[in-house]
Amino acid sequence: MESILISSLAIGTASGAILVAGIFFAFSTFVMGALDRLLPEQGIAAVQSINVVVLNPWSFGAFFGTALGSIALCGLGFLNWGSPGSVYLVAGGLLYPIGCTLVTIVFNVPLTSELAAVEPGTGAGAELWSRHLSTWAAWNHVRTVVHRSSWPFARSRAPFRLEPTWTPESGRRQAAQVSLR
Repeated sequence: MESILISSLAIGTASGAILVAGIFFAFSTFVMGALDRLLPEQGIAAVQSINVVVLNPWSFGAFFGTALGSIALCGLGFLNWGSPGSVYLVAGGLLYPIGCTLVTIVFNVPLTSELAAVEPGTGAGAELWSRHLSTWAAWNHVRTVVHRSSWPFARSRAPFRLEPTWTPESGRRQAAQVSLR
């Protein structure tokens, strides 16, 4: 039973990291580029709107739930130090909260807060917008890479895997089965 709970936590945490990485990947690869094509006052207004809408239970649940899951996996890794996969739990458990949550709180949120306080159509707004595009995006790239790097660590320790079964007599694969490692 304990291994199923650890597996569920590992898979849930890895899934959360994948989901959040997808959001950050979208911003890194095309959202910021699209915002950069807008006039500064339009870009500022769009980001200000995004930053209001993103504050919702679903976003917070994915972002902070994954951080909590990562911390729990890290703790389990330390408690089971020396057992197979414990290093992966600790590594993955540290990568997400430090490389994502901490980077977000220390770098991205202050930039976002600064942008939220500026008037979109002013010279100060245009200057801030230019700095925001490059600096915020750079830290977002860091978050994207760290997210993508953290979830395989969590998943690699899951003590079960789905295995398709194959029967020689039918020559076909059957439904996947859960097998303990």
